[in-house]
Amino acid sequence: MTTLQRQIETRLGAEQAFAYIADFANSMHWDPGVVASEAVDPTSVGLGSRYRLSVRLGGRTAAMEYRITSFDAPNVVVLTGKGSGVTAVDEIRFTPTGAGTRIDYTADITLGGILRLAQPFLGGAFRKLADDALGGMRTKLDALADAQTAQPAPAIAVDPAP
Repeated sequence: MTTLQRQIETRLGAEQAFAYIADFANSMHWDPGVVASEAVDPTSVGLGSRYRLSVRLGGRTAAMEYRITSFDAPNVVVLTGKGSGVTAVDEIRFTPTGAGTRIDYTADITLGGILRLAQPFLGGAFRKLADDALGGMRTKLDALADAQTAQPAPAIAVDPAP
């Protein structure tokens, strides 16, 4: 098993950051290693929600299915993914800060079958994937924060003076 731990900070509030990241159908918008992502059951996001992802692994694309296995909004979400000889458990914690949110991301990746023999040699590749994903996450969440602050104030109707 390979364990990756990363931490980022974003200007987006914890509730909004949690809602966006916990919905793993959004992962293709922030993780460059995800080619496609979709909700299997497009209902509300919560315990048991499932997502189908196409993930780049080396020179190939692998299908994975993720399920939310722990859900405590807006604090922590845990997703367990399986597919093509790979199992991943992603724990994502959200902590409000004065300027936005700190996100602690831990991923445990286990390769199965013949791939497990190569796992000790793939640490650098896994670290690069994690760095790229968390960099993309920060960029996307900060863009969402910027979009919120750029929203024009609602127009207030004023009656003309009589």
